[in-house]
Amino acid sequence: MLQDLTGKVAWVTGAGSGIGESAAIKLADAGCKVILSGRRRNMLEKVTEKIQNQVSVEPVDVSDFDSVVSVANRIVDNYGPIDIGVFSAGINIKNRDWPVLSVEDWNQVIDIDLNGAFYCCQSVLPSMRSNGGGLIINISSMAAKNPGSLSGPAYISAKHAMNAMTASLIIEERNNGIRATAVCPGEVATPILDNRPIPVSEDDRARILQSDDLGELILFLAKQPPHVTINEVLINPTWNRFA
Repeated sequence: MLQDLTGKVAWVTGAGSGIGESAAIKLADAGCKVILSGRRRNMLEKVTEKIQNQVSVEPVDVSDFDSVVSVANRIVDNYGPIDIGVFSAGINIKNRDWPVLSVEDWNQVIDIDLNGAFYCCQSVLPSMRSNGGGLIINISSMAAKNPGSLSGPAYISAKHAMNAMTASLIIEERNNGIRATAVCPGEVATPILDNRPIPVSEDDRARILQSDDLGELILFLAKQPPHVTINEVLINPTWNRFA
């Protein structure tokens, strides 16, 4: 039987747009107390206008470990233990291929897409352990499963490592009642497409996965009972150009 999420505390990073925004709205509609995090407060505030349930905003740069820990501690102090963490903050860069990839751009992608997810996981684990359980949902990518030329080496490496990190977390924390899932979507019509070296047309964006598709999936994962762990989910558009 699926869980009732009423009153659960859910922290969503990358909540200002795309997958994170949709996940936050779906979880709030299901009764969660949702905390929205991202780099830009103004975008987070716009998301709060779409949410009827209890919601708060905690801006954070996930690549700053101390800031991430401070936000996580404030959430626990103000709302109680974090039941659900949806770690969706991620970027890619335009100059992403080997001949043009700079060390600075490599570091930026790794710092946000991989280190940021690790920092978020580390910051919620203590309260989850104390509370006897919790769920972490890391938003990865099909680039972690099928490396190709589209995403670039920095993004591919970050997402491969995220999947391995999630698998390790499941193994080490399962006896503490902590579950984790790596969600690996193919192409999704989110603002990250704006950084593609070759622009994605509006017609093509309409044919691929939408943010709401991922929001519904994340809600389904969050509703799973505590004895169920879904380690990894692969989800692709039916119109799949890169499989």
